[in-house]
Amino acid sequence: MARIDWYLEGVSFGSCNCNYSCPCQFEERPSNGDCRGLGAVRIDKGYFGKTQLNGLFAVVLYAWPAAIFEGGGEMQVIIDERADAVQREALSKILHGEETEEGATHWWVFRSMCDKVHAPVFVPIKFDADVEARRALLNVPGLVESMGRPILSPVTGDEHRIRIDLPSGIEFDIAEIGSSTTSATGPISLHFEDTYGQFTQLRQSGRGVVRRR
Repeated sequence: MARIDWYLEGVSFGSCNCNYSCPCQFEERPSNGDCRGLGAVRIDKGYFGKTQLNGLFAVVLYAWPAAIFEGGGEMQVIIDERADAVQREALSKILHGEETEEGATHWWVFRSMCDKVHAPVFVPIKFDADVEARRALLNVPGLVESMGRPILSPVTGDEHRIRIDLPSGIEFDIAEIGSSTTSATGPISLHFEDTYGQFTQLRQSGRGVVRRR
């Protein structure tokens, strides 16, 4: 059966409990044994079939007891309350890895590694990110507070810039790396300070990352 064609373009910010050099990106085990984090997206241009998704925000919270590939995790999708019923269904499907080729996106992989999937919630989301500046602010009232900033040199106090390049990755081509601080309540609790922060240009489809090089 043919899949529904979809595409999302914008910016994405990720925050997790690992060290600045997130071991998952290097096929290593999590810094602290478990993996907990979130991903937020601002959709500047997007569609799901005939449904337009421009201007909407979404957040996904995750938690695994060990490495992601060992499974046993849980997740919850948070979708912008401004989305109408059709847009909510479309974003829910994308973020749960539906209408996607097997293993093509990180959303597909993350969903497949989660045994527990909490019901989506539809609430106000405030989110903005500047990828090159390595800065982000995320606020979901009563649920999530997160911020990203550049890594600072402990010697000079200057901003330290470093990137991760994944030519065949399923989430991004290049990610700017910074520091993140996050607090989240609800079914998935997150509390970490000055840990791995990831800032990327979002270009995803049901076939994977849409590359510009």
